Amino acid sequence: MSWELTSDRPIYIQLVEHIKFDIMSGKYKPGGKIESVRELAIEASVNPNTMQKAMSVLEQSGLIHSNRTSGRFITDDTDMIAALKSSIADTYCADFISKIKQIGYDNNEIKDILENYLE
Repeated sequence: MSWELTSDRPIYIQLVEHIKFDIMSGKYKPGGKIESVRELAIEASVNPNTMQKAMSVLEQSGLIHSNRTSGRFITDDTDMIAALKSSIADTYCADFISKIKQIGYDNNEIKDILENYLE
């Protein structure tokens, strides 16, 4: 996924979301090493201080951890990653259902739409 950053929200929050997505999607494996702050900042075209702030947020959440001599690593807690995926999926589903109900669909029609879409 490319780094598509917008001006409507703080950049560091968008960076956190992007890295979380990369963890959930498997780009970064549990227990695997993540690039350095400087490398990620270059890749995302942001200031290293902004990337450092994002990494600090991820460390506080427990998704990554630092090893002074070796760099930063993704958590090896697969249950934590699965819970994050589930939480994000719930958010996406709730948003979708809320929006589609606003245009007049009921639960049975939503089920039909989803079944047809998944076929």
